[in-house]
Amino acid sequence: MSQEYIFATTVESALALLKEHKGKARIIAGGTDLILQESRRKEKSTVLVDLSHIPELHGICECNGDIVIGACVTHAEASFSPLLKAKAEALATACGKVGGRQIRNMGTLVGNIVSGQPAGDAAVALTALDAMCTVHTCDGAVREVPMAQMYTGVCESSVDCCAEIVAGIRIPADKSGEASSYQRMEQRKALSLPMLCVAAKLGLKGGVITSAAIAMAPVGPGPQRAVEAEAFLIGQEAGQTAFAKAAALADKNATFRSSSVRGSKEFRHAVLPVFIVRALEEAAARAGAR
Repeated sequence: MSQEYIFATTVESALALLKEHKGKARIIAGGTDLILQESRRKEKSTVLVDLSHIPELHGICECNGDIVIGACVTHAEASFSPLLKAKAEALATACGKVGGRQIRNMGTLVGNIVSGQPAGDAAVALTALDAMCTVHTCDGAVREVPMAQMYTGVCESSVDCCAEIVAGIRIPADKSGEASSYQRMEQRKALSLPMLCVAAKLGLKGGVITSAAIAMAPVGPGPQRAVEAEAFLIGQEAGQTAFAKAAALADKNATFRSSSVRGSKEFRHAVLPVFIVRALEEAAARAGAR
């Protein structure tokens, strides 16, 4: 059990605490995943470093064409954000699907990523939106990590929580003619991880697709981009024919395994194209209205 609980007031002071305690300290923001993880670890952390008193890690803002989301922003804050609803709608929708109301009020987007859940709602949307995570290290270095590099295994992150801090997330804001969508298949409406989830972003000009991104999960350690389907969509007329072919290409590259919780791989292969088409149709409708 942790013996000290310290509120850091700057990112630098938080990193100094991590360095001082040499692997025995861990970062806490929302804590909804961390507390469960700590209860299962053989070697418990002796110090928890709380980031909630660091002002610059709160808030969602637009800067130079990007949306910047602080490490302490909760799922609830993201789901209600007017900026995300206007310029990153898939993320706002995904954050509104996480757990129950209590979890959304406490849990953070960054925590959703660092915990490494293969089908984390926010993580799937962020993958389709080309998100970059800003990681600060104890030696003073700062690096930008794309979502594809944030996962090293199932429930394993590339970020060392005892020596590094993900200070925030940066995603390109939707431009004119761009929009996104998030779709989720679930057994019930709350408090459970999705059986399958898909996020898509499209750019349109005169009804023709100029950019495309599709992310799906759980198909591996983390959300996976449907690269072949994305390449096919570029230059196609937005519509059912193109979307159905893209969905088939995406399904061909999906690697499901059977699960007692999420269903058989055969079942999910059967429904994945349906959810991809739904996401593409909604993204295209929104993009066409802008």
